[in-house]
Amino acid sequence: MSSVDFEFAVAISASFALSASVTWLAIRYAHKRNLLDHPGPRRSHRVPTPRGGGVGMVAVTLAIFVAEMFLLPREALPDLVACTLALALVAAVGWIDDHGGLAARWRLLAHFAAAALILFALSFQPASIVPGAHAWIMATVIGVAWIGLVWSINLHNFMDGINGILAFQALFVFAAFAVLCAHAGAELDAWHLGALGAAVAAFIPFNFPRARVFMGDVGSGVVGLLIGLSALRLLSIDEIDAASGLIACSGFVTDATCNLLSRMWRGRRWYSAHREHLYQWMVRAGMSHPRVVAWYMGWNLVVVAPVLWMLNRGLHPDAPFGAVAVVTVYGVGTALWIFGKRWCLDKVNSRRHASA
Repeated sequence: MSSVDFEFAVAISASFALSASVTWLAIRYAHKRNLLDHPGPRRSHRVPTPRGGGVGMVAVTLAIFVAEMFLLPREALPDLVACTLALALVAAVGWIDDHGGLAARWRLLAHFAAAALILFALSFQPASIVPGAHAWIMATVIGVAWIGLVWSINLHNFMDGINGILAFQALFVFAAFAVLCAHAGAELDAWHLGALGAAVAAFIPFNFPRARVFMGDVGSGVVGLLIGLSALRLLSIDEIDAASGLIACSGFVTDATCNLLSRMWRGRRWYSAHREHLYQWMVRAGMSHPRVVAWYMGWNLVVVAPVLWMLNRGLHPDAPFGAVAVVTVYGVGTALWIFGKRWCLDKVNSRRHASA
């Protein structure tokens, strides 16, 4: 084993160990403070379960960024500080929310502020995505990226409703991004993403298949921001296709976005708590949590991974393969979402009639 491989193994092991240790402490803390999610009509669990276990991943994430402040060149310090502040802000409002609730307007204000810090840290340049674009187009791209980061924070929170689903999704995304970065020669980014993946992997045994603790808003919000940050970061690496971030996140983005648009279309209170995501309907139709997670990970392995491989295997950069891939993947995902929702509704209605 080379010295580089050894250092990477140490970093991964340290991230895993720290995340697992803090998660274990978080469970004890939650029981002591009675921070429990109780079963209810809008929830998919049956026993009171501690929340806030995602603080272990938050601790590792902040430790990684602080360590990089000392290890990377001084030129990177302002960007790292901005990222750290953004992550800490999202974690703080999530922590407060886990301890008793926080008004939605304050959460959104914090999320928009954190997203702005991320765009500053990345020195986000729309001209690199849309060369030669007019000022209003560049302003639109910045606005879309800003809203996209806020949506990433919230959609990953919405998708954290059954055992293991968010943790496995985050692990897949970070692993996929790490492989893409390593293939592109961006070794520091690959190390960074690998350490984040290890922190998420350490949480999984506490949350799947039986949940001893839930991630909580403190964890899901930070995971959502990290995924959005990582997806935007890929745009600065020329050897990685610009569509890769959208493709990697397609499973969760499709479910959350289709559900939001559906509720708005039907005049529902789309901003209120509910249990209408596809993964929640699958549980209501009789599937176990592990089976639902398997379906979502199946999408990642059968659809997302091959598409990412085809996009990044050295195809001509001027060809519009990325745009075609995004339209195709999200089109197929939307069709499956509609079909799956109808199947679940039929299943639930048939079960009701059988028990009547």
